[in-house]
Amino acid sequence: MFSFTDRVREAHATEDIMTAGYPGTTRIALLIGLCAALGLARPAFAQQATDAIAPEIATTISERTAVTASKYMIATANPHASKAGYDILARGGNAIDAMVAVQLVLGLVEPQSSGLGGGAFLVYFDAEGERLTTYDGRETAPRAAKPTLFLGEDGKPLKFFDAVVGGRSVGTPGTVKLLFDTHKTHGKLPWNSLMQPAIDLAREGFEVSERLFSSISADLERLGVHDATRSYFIAGDGTPHPQGTLLKNPAYAKTLQKIADGGSNAFYSGPIAQAMVDAVRGAGDNPGVLALEDLASYQIVERPPVCITYRTYDVCGMGPPSSGALTVGQILGLLEPFDIAAGGPQSVRNWRLIADASRLAFADRGRYMADSDFVPMPTRGLLDKVYLADRSRLLDGAVALTGDQVTPGSPPWDHARLQADDESIELPSTSHFSIIDGQGNVVSMTTTIENSFGSRVMTNGFLLNNELTDFSFATHRDGIPIANRVEPGKRQRSSMSQTIIMKDGKPFMAIGSPGGSRIIGYVASAIIARIDWGMDVQQAINLPHLVNRFGTYDLEKGTDAETFAAPLEALGYKVSIRDLNSGLHAIEWDGTALRGGADPRREGVVLGD
Repeated sequence: MFSFTDRVREAHATEDIMTAGYPGTTRIALLIGLCAALGLARPAFAQQATDAIAPEIATTISERTAVTASKYMIATANPHASKAGYDILARGGNAIDAMVAVQLVLGLVEPQSSGLGGGAFLVYFDAEGERLTTYDGRETAPRAAKPTLFLGEDGKPLKFFDAVVGGRSVGTPGTVKLLFDTHKTHGKLPWNSLMQPAIDLAREGFEVSERLFSSISADLERLGVHDATRSYFIAGDGTPHPQGTLLKNPAYAKTLQKIADGGSNAFYSGPIAQAMVDAVRGAGDNPGVLALEDLASYQIVERPPVCITYRTYDVCGMGPPSSGALTVGQILGLLEPFDIAAGGPQSVRNWRLIADASRLAFADRGRYMADSDFVPMPTRGLLDKVYLADRSRLLDGAVALTGDQVTPGSPPWDHARLQADDESIELPSTSHFSIIDGQGNVVSMTTTIENSFGSRVMTNGFLLNNELTDFSFATHRDGIPIANRVEPGKRQRSSMSQTIIMKDGKPFMAIGSPGGSRIIGYVASAIIARIDWGMDVQQAINLPHLVNRFGTYDLEKGTDAETFAAPLEALGYKVSIRDLNSGLHAIEWDGTALRGGADPRREGVVLGD
């Protein structure tokens, strides 16, 4: 771990990299090919085209106000998970104990978003040591995975869902190892006791929620491909289990009991591991290459946080293979010279500045970011104050930047290297939760299986991820290597932006969200709303979404964001009005009082005492 007070500047200078990916459906592939034939910029177009896939189901929006407490607090995307974590804290457990219980329940009641078969990133503040650190539980590519994994016999990228559904897309899961290792270091209550809430719920059953029912309904065909998955999620008549159905998962309970008794070894070796390998390699006409050796050798990596100072706060998150902290940091760094407080969220000027700061940051993201254990990248240079100040001058105009202005910059870097722009994008089936315990320990964790229901391959009561499709399907562009290409043992680039904001060396806020590459915009805007616009934590989460990554301005459908359509178009932006289903969950702390917020777009709740 790293002392925040002694080493935050070192964290600012960490060297790493990341990316996420895939070209998509047949129509999308044709559009990308046409784009190339016309000589247009492919990477941004490819990523926008892939947005035609809608992996997340919006939930009925509910009114929310901030929750306050004085001792401890938890904010998650599901009431069952919040209660499980709250009960652990009430029993005297700490934030890491609660984290374990929360994740195990989420994997049961929100299986479309995360679970034992996926991966996660954790940003953690240890109150006793006054130390901030991060833990990388991202999935890894199997040793037998080749750079051409997602290329067809013709050498062209596969269609997205042809790559996803089945074993080909499954990476080595990291979540269980992350839970076990961090509990061993930081946990307080006995490991096996933390399994019990999820075990009981799996045995006794839980009611199918609106969101789970809608997610199953939207994915019936793909969920029906594999027998184990179909028999769990789909009723005998071929319809989804209706909302309110009591759904039991005895296989999941048995798996958790084995992990309770044997720790993470029970998952990464023995019958559970063999069953995962068999499911992946025996997945019909789309088998994968996961092996027992991949599971047995998987390791969590503790990494220093990546931080940037914004106003009087230090905004810290996960470095590569996540692009979250770097890209959020770049957006904030580019905005630092501007008075964003003036005009507040009603200002079209402010949304122009935020949009083009995001576009510039995403340009750097696409060129440089990937797993820094495999690809050199200019982490220090990307957050260099002089570099960001120079790039921010591009924002001085009064209209949207043109496409030829939004190109990757040239950050200071000792390893100058030719790299191609990435052609990938990740989809937003993910979950985030935040926890602060009575001792001041803080958890900010984002957890995922990538696309909704992952690979759709199920074993022992849990789904396996499709995280390998967060790699770029293409390996090179015009003969130049892409940083986020598939390589054995490599971790895919992510946009997960689990964040802890520090104020005077103390935690001020824990925040994060699901949402694919839009996570970065959701988190950055919420931080701006809290710091620059003075909103409380729930108001910042409630704020209608306006997100721009590649030139098109996404405005949240059915909200006041739609009123910005005409003014933004007048500035030169293309506008898209659509559902933007974030899952922001945040807690802030002023040293005496806790205030928490849960995203009204999902089913989560905040609980505290």
